[in-house]
Amino acid sequence: MKAKKLSPGNSIAGNNSRRVFLKNGALLSLAVASSPLIKISSAIASPSTKEFINGIQVGMASFADEGIDHVLDTLQKRGAINTIFLNTFTYGDGLSGRQVAGQPFPDHGPQEADKNYHGGNYAIPHAKYYQNTVLKDTRSPEYGSRDLVAEVVKGAHKRGMEVFSTIEDQWRDDIPGIDQCHEVDLVGRKAKTTCLFNPNIRAFWTDLATDTCTSYDLDGIVFFNERSGPLLNALGASHLVGTVDPSRSTCFCEYHQAAAKARGINFERTKEGYHKLDEFAKACQADQRPSDGYYVEFQRIMLEYPEIVAWDRLFDFGKHQIVDDVYKAVKALGKKQLVGLHIEHVNSFNPFFRATRDYEDLAKRVDFLKIVVYNNCGGERYQHFIKNIHSTMFKDIPFEELMRFNNHLLGYSLSEASYDDLPKAGLSPDYVYRETQRALIGSKGKCLILPGIDIGIPVGKNSRKQSPDDVYQATMAAYKAGANGVIISRKYSEMKLDLIDAAGRAIREAIKG
Repeated sequence: MKAKKLSPGNSIAGNNSRRVFLKNGALLSLAVASSPLIKISSAIASPSTKEFINGIQVGMASFADEGIDHVLDTLQKRGAINTIFLNTFTYGDGLSGRQVAGQPFPDHGPQEADKNYHGGNYAIPHAKYYQNTVLKDTRSPEYGSRDLVAEVVKGAHKRGMEVFSTIEDQWRDDIPGIDQCHEVDLVGRKAKTTCLFNPNIRAFWTDLATDTCTSYDLDGIVFFNERSGPLLNALGASHLVGTVDPSRSTCFCEYHQAAAKARGINFERTKEGYHKLDEFAKACQADQRPSDGYYVEFQRIMLEYPEIVAWDRLFDFGKHQIVDDVYKAVKALGKKQLVGLHIEHVNSFNPFFRATRDYEDLAKRVDFLKIVVYNNCGGERYQHFIKNIHSTMFKDIPFEELMRFNNHLLGYSLSEASYDDLPKAGLSPDYVYRETQRALIGSKGKCLILPGIDIGIPVGKNSRKQSPDDVYQATMAAYKAGANGVIISRKYSEMKLDLIDAAGRAIREAIKG
């Protein structure tokens, strides 16, 4: 059965049932997965035979600043958007607020800093859903009693657009009850992050998803949790800028200990192993090269303390356990809302992280995966990643050689820019294409794949500044690879309108086929 083609800006639900949409999307992905990588493009059905989720992430500030009708009309007409991914919960500034401090303002919305940004729950919380957690008071104070979520949903549905709620694991230190939920690091300090095995945290995410999806006529929900386990944090093996400090690795709280004990993981041996990693990292930073070299010394610690990896996998278990909780809670409502999971950018750079993220396994847990394939800021971030891992276990390898080696491991085109030129060049549209195909193959048709395309994400002053053609090429690459749609990211308030136009042009051409 062919799904009816979705016109730009029209609702998925308005053209066909979500059941048929999922079935056709899954069949397309399965066709892709069954073909060899080199022949995938010839195996993909015409774009006109399936529906797309043409989405964009929008923070509440944009609707409050510019008006709901204006924003929805702009996105539908200029960007061919049919799905709003509305941030309804976070205390971070990546998905909410306006721009990050120090970044230029785009050509729409207020041209001044968002001084009143606080974050929190932008939906109206209902106390009856939060009986099993100490986190009961998370309502954002920014808009008083106004229910912007309800207004956005009503306005979008009137235009035939769908609305998905995004909830993100980002917190402030002054939230009532949060002090009972913090992770504990290797030397006993409380971290800013929350423990995924803490019963208050686990209950909160289920309660929040239940409340939000029950109280609003949403079409789905997406869970964001951009956190890595203790091993990668200990090695600084991410694209984030920061100091490598294994003593800050988490979590070693009582709830994590109990979860470890239930799985036969020796807590004392685990701590001893992470202390060894801490000593190793400090020696690396002091340029104290082991006689056998940096990598051999690292591998020696890993072989002596297999508990290090077991503890890292325990973190992933806790993270996926919450994803499962959210999925079950939403499905129990019987409203046919879709549940998605955001897969963070480090998945593009780090083969160690990739090994912990099996797409087929993740696809069994949710209806769709939003995979981050931010290619413009990707060059800068990839360089940061190489610099970070070079500071510890790969310190013996020159930067350029290390990056090229990593390219081979990741399956990147060897035409990507050199290490020194990565920020200015960004990553290519081919990176978007390959990562999209990798997700389609890995998920084996068990869920939809929605690549996240970056527009306006903050970068350094010497990094690539996007052109409309950059956005067009990246967006088209995702569709040509066989994606079930795209999610323009991080948030509308950071995006210039001509770049949204470029994404819209690519979307329309992909749908037209």
